[in-house]
Amino acid sequence: NEWRQQSVRVVPDLSNTNLSGLPLAGIDFSGANLSGTCLYNTNLTGANFIGATLNNADLMKATLVNALLTQAELINTALSSVDLSGANLHCAVLVGADLKVAVLRRANLSNANLSATALRGSDLREADLDMADLSRADLSQALLIKANLGVANLSLANLEQAEFSQASLYRANLTRANLADAHFVGAYLFGADLSQANLTGADFSWTNLMRTTLRGAHLSGTNLRGANFSRANLSNATLAGANLRGATLSDAILAGATMINADISDVRLDRADLRGATLSDGSLHP
Repeated sequence: NEWRQQSVRVVPDLSNTNLSGLPLAGIDFSGANLSGTCLYNTNLTGANFIGATLNNADLMKATLVNALLTQAELINTALSSVDLSGANLHCAVLVGADLKVAVLRRANLSNANLSATALRGSDLREADLDMADLSRADLSQALLIKANLGVANLSLANLEQAEFSQASLYRANLTRANLADAHFVGAYLFGADLSQANLTGADFSWTNLMRTTLRGAHLSGTNLRGANFSRANLSNATLAGANLRGATLSDAILAGATMINADISDVRLDRADLRGATLSDGSLHP
């Protein structure tokens, strides 16, 4: 770090080197080229990687707690089982990175590019993913409890069996995403777009889905008990066998929707548009 302070104009080139296991906590790597570098199982707690290039590097099982990775490049980087708790990855580029079973609790990933990343089984509890790009990412079985995904792009993402309880997905883009068997109990999805998404078997009980777009979405067998769909667009959605008991669908658009065998006990449908919808008993609404 002392050398970095004296050589501020020098950009360190540490590409394709083996730094695995060295004591590197708190080291200043800002702006450095670490492409292809091996940092496997290395303690990098509090290290500074601001603006650094770590493309194709090996950071598997590394400890990066509270590390600074703002605007860093980690394209196709190996980060499985890494600990990034509290790390700052604002505006970082992680396209195609492997973050399976990674710990990212309370990490700042706002505006980060995580397109096509592998995040299966990762821990993102209370992480900030505001405006992050997670399109085509694999978040199956990930923990996103109380995470902030406001205006995030999750189009075509795999969210199967993910846990989103109490998460905020305000105006998030979830078009054509796979949310089968995911849990959204108590989540906030105001204005989110779930057009053509697969929500089969998911749990959205007591969830705020006001003004959401669910055109052509698949909600067969979905638990929607007590959910608020006020002013939501569910046109041509499939709700066969869904649990809608006590749900609010006031001013919602259900034109062309299918609700065969759905539980619509105590559902509020005041001013809802049901033109051409197939009702719970199989009859067609005029």
